[in-house]
Amino acid sequence: MTRDELEFAVFCIENVADALNTTGDEVYKMMTEKSDTLDHYLIPCHDVLHTQGKEYIVRDLIEYMQSRGVKA
Repeated sequence: MTRDELEFAVFCIENVADALNTTGDEVYKMMTEKSDTLDHYLIPCHDVLHTQGKEYIVRDLIEYMQSRGVKA
């Protein structure tokens, strides 16, 4: 993972946490332990996702996690 990807992942985790009214720790668990979101979606799609607006990214990540069975 590059520095840019890491910074983007932190940005996403914290903003999804805000949207779900939970902690970054819990969202990290949702993206790693409860789904494959971080390693199989967020990082590989970094180049495309980081060009989108915050609201789009947050909504997209929540929808992705829900499609993987995560209760968000």
